[in-house]
Amino acid sequence: MTDRRYQAKPAAHTEIPRPKRAEGQWALGYSEPLNKNEQSKKDDDPLNVRDRILHTYSKRGFASIDPADLRGRFRWMGLYTQRAPGFDGGKTATLSEEELDDEYFMLRVRSDGRLLSHDAVRALGRIGVDYARDTADVTDRENIQYHWIRIEDVPSIWEQLDQAGLSSLEACGDSPRPFLGSPVAGVATDEIIDGTSALEEIYERFIGDPAFSNFPRKFKTAVTGHPSHDVSPETNDVSFVGTVHPEHGPGFDLWVGGGLSTNPMLAQKMGVWIPLDEVADAWSAVASVFRDYGYRRLRSRARLKFLVADWGIEKFREVVENEYLGRKLVSCPSPPSPEGHRDHIGIHEQRDGRRYVGVAPIAGRISGTVLVQLADLIEEFGVDGARLTPYQKIVLIGVEPERVEPLVARLEEIGLSARPSNWRRNTMACTGIEFCKLAIVDTKERARRLVGELEQRFPELDTPITVNVNGCPNACARTQVADIGLKGQLVMSEGQQVEGFQVHLGGATGLNANFGRKLRAHKVTSAGLDDYITAIVTNYLDDRTGAEESFSAWVARADEDLLRGEKVLEAV
Repeated sequence: MTDRRYQAKPAAHTEIPRPKRAEGQWALGYSEPLNKNEQSKKDDDPLNVRDRILHTYSKRGFASIDPADLRGRFRWMGLYTQRAPGFDGGKTATLSEEELDDEYFMLRVRSDGRLLSHDAVRALGRIGVDYARDTADVTDRENIQYHWIRIEDVPSIWEQLDQAGLSSLEACGDSPRPFLGSPVAGVATDEIIDGTSALEEIYERFIGDPAFSNFPRKFKTAVTGHPSHDVSPETNDVSFVGTVHPEHGPGFDLWVGGGLSTNPMLAQKMGVWIPLDEVADAWSAVASVFRDYGYRRLRSRARLKFLVADWGIEKFREVVENEYLGRKLVSCPSPPSPEGHRDHIGIHEQRDGRRYVGVAPIAGRISGTVLVQLADLIEEFGVDGARLTPYQKIVLIGVEPERVEPLVARLEEIGLSARPSNWRRNTMACTGIEFCKLAIVDTKERARRLVGELEQRFPELDTPITVNVNGCPNACARTQVADIGLKGQLVMSEGQQVEGFQVHLGGATGLNANFGRKLRAHKVTSAGLDDYITAIVTNYLDDRTGAEESFSAWVARADEDLLRGEKVLEAV
């Protein structure tokens, strides 16, 4: 690279750790691409593909798309080719991407913690109805995700998104992925600080900026001023977490280097205090370190978490301060972590006396029709708007107290429950083999059936148990930090390969953040999943020391035969 925007500022007093071999770090002089992904980005900034979609591909059709755009740069526009039908999970690792491609796209639309008006929600719904065969999912990145998108329809979709103040820009790719913001920012009675303006500033300054469009890999951001840490800050590349300095008052701590997938790591806490109006500058500094010093040789080691792990948090802070911010950050003890997470489901009082209402679809699956119906209810009941959550849920903001119960009843009619069962409330699932080329097993439909079965078997569960269902090892549904995390793979059953899962048990974020236990050689078939979870939940309820002992705490001490479901205690 020769563009000076991409070069770290010289700072002779900052000693930069050098790896034993070249890792493709731009700031250390390794500017030549070391793999095909880096070469593609050097050949042409992925942001440029927007014009080709608008003026060429949408007019000439799928067959006209350059493969380098199709399987690379399209992602910066939020577009992935979806999995062609008819290929089972055994083909995922054996067929090339080209063979698995369908001529339809998945499209992600980012919300970035925004409060969505009824007009915006209606636009999202109409896109699903008109262009996506009525699909629409709420993802755990606070996106709306569509399927069956035709390249010919993308310009019209973008036009409607623009009119609604929304975008798919950099929703995928080696870019600043969609931000997570607190779903109750600005309204929660116990909020420390509202980070909404910081997210807006980061978006306005840096999304679509070529200086930040070529990271080594994806770059995930979260901002919350809520004490429940409701954006899973431990699992993001960069998180700003509300804290209070004894002299300066409310601000944000900075956490860096979180991420899951096949090498999970929890974010490291910097222990600083950053005022609201300096969050965007701090974000830029962290992002610039990643851009300039991130590893670009191997995609498997290109996430920020590897750099933070190798450098250590103190060295990382030193580089941020000396080379990019040009000033020292104010030290401040990191805020205490809460137990578990808060998804804001149910009815809660706002600081202005009104209410916010959190509702749960099943595993994030809704439809364009449901979004249109939701928009109608937001308008009819005079609700301020809706926010999406990092747990595949929806929160309605600004409901007058006397209108809560009528609204809740109407929401239930369209499949959005404000009083869901534990299983509906606490089950997430990624896209799965239905549409994803990386997936090995079905997830969304399997999660739906699992929820229905567990609701019958444990209708009055007195403690939350989270179930995260993932179609492959990439942990899009945060497998490793769930009470019961299910990683899709093919398993042997009666001499045949069938869909199944590797099981992670007792993972958590918050106070007892950990990746849980993996039981050696323990796999569960998809067909046997209902009975397996029934067995371990039964064992937990019988063997726990009391209702105050969480599932994850029990897993940490339980005998393996109870966790494997090989022994089932008497049901309580």
